[in-house]
Amino acid sequence: MFRFFKKKSKREKLEAKFKRLMQEWHELSSINRSKSDAKYAEAQLIAQQINEMKHEAA
Repeated sequence: MFRFFKKKSKREKLEAKFKRLMQEWHELSSINRSKSDAKYAEAQLIAQQINEMKHEAA
């Protein structure tokens, strides 16, 4: 209920960054292929970090 008082965890920040990068990737995919590929590669690095955090928690 009062989630806005809590700080975001590192995982939540990474997930938000991943989502933002994927949106940028999609927008750039029809405009500039090289920038689109760079955003996708960066998003994949973030996804790997998220997966590592999930496996550490388990």
